[in-house]
Amino acid sequence: MKTVGVIGLGNMGRGMALSLKRAGFDVSGFDASQDATQKLGEEGVRPCASVAEIAGSVDVLILSLPTSAIVEQVVFGDGGVASSAKSGLILIDTTTADPNSTRKVAAALKECGVGFIDGPVSGGPKGAATATMTMVLGGADEDIAAVQPILSAISAKQVHVGPAGAGHVTKLINNLLTGVHLLVTSEAVRAAEAVGVDKNRLIEALSGGSGKNSATLTNYPTWILNDKFDSGFTMKLMRKDMRLALELLQSQNVSAPVAKEAGRLWAKSEETIGDAEDFNRIVQFIDKQ
Repeated sequence: MKTVGVIGLGNMGRGMALSLKRAGFDVSGFDASQDATQKLGEEGVRPCASVAEIAGSVDVLILSLPTSAIVEQVVFGDGGVASSAKSGLILIDTTTADPNSTRKVAAALKECGVGFIDGPVSGGPKGAATATMTMVLGGADEDIAAVQPILSAISAKQVHVGPAGAGHVTKLINNLLTGVHLLVTSEAVRAAEAVGVDKNRLIEALSGGSGKNSATLTNYPTWILNDKFDSGFTMKLMRKDMRLALELLQSQNVSAPVAKEAGRLWAKSEETIGDAEDFNRIVQFIDKQ
């Protein structure tokens, strides 16, 4: 499988396409933005004019899209993957998506003879550009084995967690934990500063102790303490992921009072932190009940 297509050429899709190109694959790209498609074309990725064109010309198709609704449009819409796919195509959906939608898409594509893997990613735009991401995979063993060289070209670690949909379940739980970590760490920082402890030294100390988490190890040192807030992941996307994670827990009647409160805070933050802001801005949110 030497020909690979990428649909969705934003921060993540662009990085994955270029990583695949460096690894020696024949890479095609399509984005709803003609400018994004053309720009990547100038870097050696073959530009495609439609979903039908790219789906009908590659062995493996990677989706890097914002929501399940857009994934379904790309798959089921006029000229979509379901009606245009090359025989034997395997689709890898790296979107952080609704597992219920994922299972529907996987089942429909199976009827069309298209293999499906949900492979959401962690590592951000830098990880996509440097092929150092982690992927959690849902799908059939044989499909994952068939695309292993491609997975290895875009990520440093892959964990197969179960059948179709399991990857997206795992990713939502991962992002739920990230959302909780950011909120509780911001509270810890404010409490320590109130009694005169320097926040930079606090984060360093916490990162070496049992209280360490993703916020102390990565978010605060990389994007918050230096006031960069440029992770490439927005408040809108994180609020979406938190909502989907809570819906997943509720659908299974899982007792989750801490997660539920975190979800409430992320949703309420929309009142003061815009959708386009970096998701790490949540540490600046104060709930004024």
